[in-house]
Amino acid sequence: MKKAGVAILIVFCLIGGFLALPSNYYLRRAIVHLLPKIDQYPIFDNRIVKAGSPVPWDTSDEYNRLSLPQESIPLFDQYGTIAFVVIKDGKLLFEEYWEGYSPQSHSNSFSMAKSIISLAVGCAIDDGFIRSVDQPVKDFFPEFQGYNGKTLTIRHLLTMSAGVDFEEAYSSPFSPTTKLYYGNDLHNITFGMEEIEEPEVNFIYQSGVTQLLAFIVEKATGETISQYVSGKLWTPMHAEEDALWSLDKKDGIEKAYCCFNSNARDFARFGQLLLNNGRWDNRQLISATYLHDALFPDSTLCFIGHNEPNRSYGYQFWYLTFQGIPVHYMRGILGQYIFAIPEKNAVIVRLGHKRSETRTTQHYPDDIDIWLNAGLKIIDESTTNN
Repeated sequence: MKKAGVAILIVFCLIGGFLALPSNYYLRRAIVHLLPKIDQYPIFDNRIVKAGSPVPWDTSDEYNRLSLPQESIPLFDQYGTIAFVVIKDGKLLFEEYWEGYSPQSHSNSFSMAKSIISLAVGCAIDDGFIRSVDQPVKDFFPEFQGYNGKTLTIRHLLTMSAGVDFEEAYSSPFSPTTKLYYGNDLHNITFGMEEIEEPEVNFIYQSGVTQLLAFIVEKATGETISQYVSGKLWTPMHAEEDALWSLDKKDGIEKAYCCFNSNARDFARFGQLLLNNGRWDNRQLISATYLHDALFPDSTLCFIGHNEPNRSYGYQFWYLTFQGIPVHYMRGILGQYIFAIPEKNAVIVRLGHKRSETRTTQHYPDDIDIWLNAGLKIIDESTTNN
């Protein structure tokens, strides 16, 4: 018994020593906080994305006269919905909140932030800081020379076809994704990626690639990604509330692939920008040409694991068709969605704690059908009433 007790003590000491290593800072946090949650921004240091010119949404004459379809309410509850907002013709048509959340409550965008980074890249091209999407990454960071004689470009990063060795694994405490989220050295993780296959062949979703895009924008513009997004997008779109972008440490680096914290009303502005073809208040915030290329899938890429062309992903934006209607959207891992629906001139935002783990034949989480069905019914009923 004494020997067993000593052995157990030794094991605990070894584990404690392992966790105490500075390189395992992320693992200690992962053990304490477990899987990511929508309201964790207070556990991180954050940088303000300034809303320098706030203007509330105009409200529709039909504002909140309609209700969620009765059949959808149990499903909204099942997936822990906290906010649902519908914008029609540039006006607030419907909103509802749960669990004490409000129009001002912050929650995490998760990977919807990837689309924000794409918009920032487009703005940097418009500003002349980046030549084009075909500019080599090595112009900014010589560490990335390409593979097998093929140059790695910004386009390859945007389309998730970079051919690097980043493993996107959310449940493993040892994955680079967990290190990105809970770690305190985004630079080391990002620049630790190695090029292992030719770019522009396979679509492989990798958060580290988006983080590299943010580093490029920062190097090109000389601003933090928060400063640049505030000046080029958040303030010109008249966001009502400052956003918070979580950092890897105090005065550190934005977790650019995720962790843009805002509210449903202000998130909806990104969807409206897509509907406006990049314009806001008669000002072109981002090139309509870039935006068009960003919103549609690059079908020359192979959708890895399915042996079929990529029909779902553009430049960090997702695409689907729902009941024959094209939908461009931003999405986060716990069911964060901004849907832009040009045919209806509408935006639907859903925020919550969970999403479905089941995929449709178009490879999107099938809870999306719930949010689109509910939002489109409200939109169509409001149109009928008019």
